[in-house]
Amino acid sequence: MTNAIIIGGGSGMGFALARNLLAEGMDVTIVGRSASRLAAARAELEPAERGEISTFEADLAREEDVAELFAQVERVDHVAVTAADASGVYGRTADVATAIARSVVDTKLLGAWLIGKHAAGKVTGSITFTSGINAYRPNGSNTIMAAANGALASLAYGLAIELAPMRVNVISPGWVDTPIWSQLGMDKQAAFAELAERLPVRRVGTPDDIAQAFLSLMRNGFITGTVVHVDGGHRIT
Repeated sequence: MTNAIIIGGGSGMGFALARNLLAEGMDVTIVGRSASRLAAARAELEPAERGEISTFEADLAREEDVAELFAQVERVDHVAVTAADASGVYGRTADVATAIARSVVDTKLLGAWLIGKHAAGKVTGSITFTSGINAYRPNGSNTIMAAANGALASLAYGLAIELAPMRVNVISPGWVDTPIWSQLGMDKQAAFAELAERLPVRRVGTPDDIAQAFLSLMRNGFITGTVVHVDGGHRIT
């Protein structure tokens, strides 16, 4: 048995969440597409933690992978989804390849729907998806990602009713210093410095900031059908 499944747990926010849960003595399964990344994450997490870590290779956009993942599970307390792929997504709509747009929707939205489909009856506590600030503050260069992220809220509302009493929520991070920035071909440090000056908290987020929000939703049994914004005040600036 595993206490938590983290889809996208090989790096960034998911990795930070796995580290926190393991430190509390929970058994965690991290799921991702890259066997090498999963192995590296496991090697880093395993020696120092109290809980047991396991891995499962799966692509969230492939129904057979999601079905196989949950076929291995009799019961699990919590599922967290932090998987994301921003390769080729950013730019004007006219310049973004249709195949890339479909891939974003397949992973972010339909992948989340597949989790709801195949996790039904197996999750005793909660499912938490990851949206993003661009759903609420699109900037003209991330439209398809903004649309997919925004749709996660409606999906969570529906699943929270359909799968009750299991709880379904969404975390919406702002800018967080994670490896996904390496996919965007931009000067990360300059962009972070500029944004930090505008944010009320005067800094960008860390993976642990987001992990703490996930933990709050997992622990609070009276929160469901909710989007929790962890964005440093980005939406109001």
